[in-house]
Amino acid sequence: MSPTEPADPSKPGAPHLLPVSRGARAVVHALGGVCVLALVFGLWGAWKVFAPAASVPSAAQWRQAQARIQQLEQRVATLSRSDQISRQANGDLQNALGERDEEISGLRADVAFYERFVGATAQRRGLAVHELKLQPRTDQAWHFTATLTQNLNRGAVNRGRLQLSVEGTRGGRLETLDWPRLRQQPNADGMAFSFKYFQQLEGEVVLPPQFKPLRVTARLQPDDGSRVDQSFTWAEATATGPAVAPAAAGGAG
Repeated sequence: MSPTEPADPSKPGAPHLLPVSRGARAVVHALGGVCVLALVFGLWGAWKVFAPAASVPSAAQWRQAQARIQQLEQRVATLSRSDQISRQANGDLQNALGERDEEISGLRADVAFYERFVGATAQRRGLAVHELKLQPRTDQAWHFTATLTQNLNRGAVNRGRLQLSVEGTRGGRLETLDWPRLRQQPNADGMAFSFKYFQQLEGEVVLPPQFKPLRVTARLQPDDGSRVDQSFTWAEATATGPAVAPAAAGGAG
C-alpha cells in the first residue's frame, strides 16, 4: 500500500474510532461550564477576602459630623441675620441722609429769605403776604400757613389782622366763602399779627360739602394803614414743596 492511500478499516492492523454521540458532547460542554463558574466564584471569593473592607464611620465620627453640620447651620443663620441688620442699617442711613438733604435745602431757602428782606441790598417792600400754603386735614378741613413780610419801615412794628376768603363753585354757581364761614364762627375775627420783618400765621379753615375751590385771597388789615389783598390760585396754594420761609415767627416786635 502506498503512503498516500487512506487506511482501510477492513484491513487488519488499521485503528478503529468510535463515533461521538450528541449526549456525550452535551456532557462535555456542561462540565466545561461548571469549571468556568467555579473559576469565577473562586476569583470573587478571593477578592472579598483580600480586598480592603469598606470604611464605616464610627459613633464618634458620626457625632463629630452632626456637630459640624450644626455649626455650619448656626453660621449660616448668623450671616443671614448680619446681612439683614446691615441692610436695615443702610436703609436707615439713606433715610437720614435724605432728611439731612431736605434740612439743608430748607436752611438755604431760609438764608435766601432773610437776605431778601434784611440784607443790605434787599429791595424795600411794604406789608405783603409772601407765601400762602394750604394742606388737607380731611375732605373738608384745611390747614393754612401764611407768611407775612415787610422791610419798608425798618424797626417799625406792623400790627393788624389777617383774614382769608375762598372763591369757588357749588352746584354750578360761583360762591365766595368769607372768613366767618371758613372758620364756622358767625362773629369770627381775623388772626392778629405783630412783627417787624416777617411772621408766620397758622390756622384751620373748613369748606362746605361739594364746594370746589378756585382761588384763595389773603386780606391784611393793619392797625395803621390801608388794607392789603393778595390772591392765589387754589393750585398754587396747595402745591407741595419746601417752605421758603422759616417755620417760626422772626423779627417780631
